[in-house]
Amino acid sequence: MELLHISIRALVKEIKDEMLDIDPYSFVSPSAYDTAWLAMINPAADSNEPLSSPMFKACLDWVLNNQTEEGYWGECDSHGNPTIESLPATLACVIALKKWNVGSKNIERGLDFVHGNAEKHLGVTHDHFPRWFTIVFPGMIELAHKAGLELAFPSHLNELLSDIFYQRQRILETGEDIIMNLSGDGSLFQSPAATARAFMATGKEECLGYLESLVGRCATGVPPSYPLDEELIKLCVVNQLQRLGLADHFTHEIEANLAQLYWNYNSQEPLAKPSSNPVIATQLYKDSLAFRLLRMHGYSVSSWQFLRFLKNQEVRARIEKDYQYFSSAMLNVYRATDLMFLGEYELEEARSFSRKVIEKVLSKETRDNKDNFRPINLEKMMENELRNPWIARLDHLEHRTWIENRNSNILCVGKGSFHRLSPVLTEKLMQLAVADYEFRQFIYRNELEEVERWSRSRGLRDMGFGREKTTYCYFAIASSIPLPYDSDIRMMIAKSAIVVTVADDFYDMEGSLDELNSLTDAIGRWDASRLRGHSKTIFDALDDLVGEIVAKVLQHRGTDITVFLQQIWYETFASWLEEAKWSRGGYLPSIDEYLGTGMISIAAHTIILPASCLSNPSLIDCKVRPGEYETVTKLLMLIPRLLNDIQSYQKEQEEGKMNCVLLYLKENPGADIEDSTAYVRQILDKKWGELLQHVLMDGFGDLPKPCKLLHLSCVKVFQMFFHSRNRFDSNTEMLQDIQKAIYIPLNVGTSKPLVPPQKEDQAINSHSSQPSKYEISRSSQLVLDLATV
Repeated sequence: MELLHISIRALVKEIKDEMLDIDPYSFVSPSAYDTAWLAMINPAADSNEPLSSPMFKACLDWVLNNQTEEGYWGECDSHGNPTIESLPATLACVIALKKWNVGSKNIERGLDFVHGNAEKHLGVTHDHFPRWFTIVFPGMIELAHKAGLELAFPSHLNELLSDIFYQRQRILETGEDIIMNLSGDGSLFQSPAATARAFMATGKEECLGYLESLVGRCATGVPPSYPLDEELIKLCVVNQLQRLGLADHFTHEIEANLAQLYWNYNSQEPLAKPSSNPVIATQLYKDSLAFRLLRMHGYSVSSWQFLRFLKNQEVRARIEKDYQYFSSAMLNVYRATDLMFLGEYELEEARSFSRKVIEKVLSKETRDNKDNFRPINLEKMMENELRNPWIARLDHLEHRTWIENRNSNILCVGKGSFHRLSPVLTEKLMQLAVADYEFRQFIYRNELEEVERWSRSRGLRDMGFGREKTTYCYFAIASSIPLPYDSDIRMMIAKSAIVVTVADDFYDMEGSLDELNSLTDAIGRWDASRLRGHSKTIFDALDDLVGEIVAKVLQHRGTDITVFLQQIWYETFASWLEEAKWSRGGYLPSIDEYLGTGMISIAAHTIILPASCLSNPSLIDCKVRPGEYETVTKLLMLIPRLLNDIQSYQKEQEEGKMNCVLLYLKENPGADIEDSTAYVRQILDKKWGELLQHVLMDGFGDLPKPCKLLHLSCVKVFQMFFHSRNRFDSNTEMLQDIQKAIYIPLNVGTSKPLVPPQKEDQAINSHSSQPSKYEISRSSQLVLDLATV
């Protein structure tokens, strides 16, 4: 495993060296459809002259060399299967090869693919074809016939094909003169394919200039649009690194890109009026992505950049009408609103609007009519966002999902295709991501075994009562904070959570009041001489844990935090005793009184603050003494308590205990349980936005940023446990996630390992558990509409 670690660092260095001088265009994989159109261009001024050689031979060479084993060119879906976009893309490539009398075998395989897959992709009602396909596909059929290619579609598709041609004719009748739509750079809407068709139809020098400029930047295959928004490409690469779990290896590069983006973001001028759908969709995608990344990295940014579109009624109407086209942009807007602060009501509206659009995309009617035409399978991502919000997802498992997603190399969406990462960079990043994930799994397995040994040796796994959650506790913290936090922090948090679970159950269900009083008193004096049985076991385990933390902080930081740790644990035990007295005495506190104690008894701060001292012992001087916590810590204490209360009120009612949901019903006799839970959730929503602002933005308290981020990670763990149900108390709810996080290898097909298995096995024995950081007849009308879909 040490050899794997060395290989990871070497690959990180190799990728960094390449990224320093790389042209942003090199990040983007070529578009087969657009490249084929450039490959068709005859350099002869008179198209009736004999053919010599293609004007852009490199594009023809790309077509020859980039046919898939299945015989097609173009996009595939998340399962690796060709999408409907592959039909026109494959025809375009076959036409280009036929025009120059090359690649006879490629042509044969390409036509076989079209004939063999036409029925699969066209076998639905034509009214549901995407507009771009209704225009492009008939054009490719006409061109193929003109080029002498024999297309033999099944006879039962004739009526459907006739309907597609009819729909295309209706669209073209609404077109405009091509010349009126040339951009200043000579392009049609910055589309290489559309501009190539325009040049072949008109011979406009402006179009040629654009195409020559394009090939000058992209020597072989060309992207779906040009020029590329280089800033968007860099932004998407940053997003890619984070989603793959590689951000910690590229901290400097990410920060440098975001710093430049921040200045550009704030100085950007809004569009004077709504533009074409592609422009709006791309800008929405970019601005919402920039907002999310910048805010997550602590930059003070406003959401006006993407909200300006959503405030425009014309744009909203376009989105609602052409919701499929805007689905990716709306998903990005929805994700951006994950980072909404308290009082940002316009973001609340944006979240509601984008959610409705996503729900429409996911509706049964939409699924039945659209599935064959979606170049990328967005449904799973959308479903996951709506069902499991970001606040309740753990980073480590998020990285696994993205690594295993076959479309994880997609940067941003085009009209009928996508901007993808180049194959070379994709392979290297995927190789690194797989190795990095498996390295983490190895570390996590070792640490979990150590935590289990400690729990067993201290008697905590065999108490005979309550919940045994050793694995749950370690899994949750290991999957929620990035690996650069050293092993000691993960171990201390996991051990603290185990002690909290056992001790809390002892106070709730096992100990007599005399035992609870004695144990609490012993914690206050930090003297176990009078304790016996379970009380003694709990105290000794806690004493061992505190001693371990103190020793490590003294060794690495030179600060003695013994008194601080004893005080914060006594505060927690005292709160458990208070709640036990309420329950057994039938006392009903007010909501305020209950929360005053319940915020402490949930023990989130008890788990996080001591462990934070391992990296930031100076936080003891930042008002973290019992009763003097900063706002961000108070939010850490309140949010988990309310989350737990919403999911546990039925159980606690049966046990004769009180929580916030039940107390609201007592204080509001006219309310029902739905009213009560809605009341608590309203508080949660507000406090969550407040917590995010305190964690991400500077100027909110004195706690160091790493400590604040641990606060956020801890709250996300509680969100994961209690978002929709009580997963923590279940013995089966978490098992699959635990297996995927720690034990089950990644499902990434034939991805190459960094280290041969036998060498990796040999290296395991010497592993150190401490990781380092790390168409032609009416061509003008067709070209116009091709670009404006």
